[in-house]
Amino acid sequence: MKTSRPNRSKIRESAKGEPCLVRVPGVCNGNSDTTVLAHLNGGGIGWKNEDHKAAYACSACHGWLDGGYATQGYSRATRDLWHLEGVVRTQDRLIEKGHIEVKGAA
Repeated sequence: MKTSRPNRSKIRESAKGEPCLVRVPGVCNGNSDTTVLAHLNGGGIGWKNEDHKAAYACSACHGWLDGGYATQGYSRATRDLWHLEGVVRTQDRLIEKGHIEVKGAA
């Protein structure tokens, strides 16, 4: 369920200094100083998905996800695949950092 949240959360703050985990070939700048949390589409203007449905993305990959893909001839499906792969990698990193917990996991 989408809800409004504070602009800064532990998960959003955790993106600072992290490597880009979206890694679009030919786009990614590899600059961890520009990494932010790039949310999956929330389905409405002004709504973002929950923070665990997002990927660590450098400024270049974030721009690509936000519409740059279309100017480079990529489909939305291709964009979504790259984003989702980044979300999975980011979720693994968030578990490692203790920001999300998987109940029942050893």
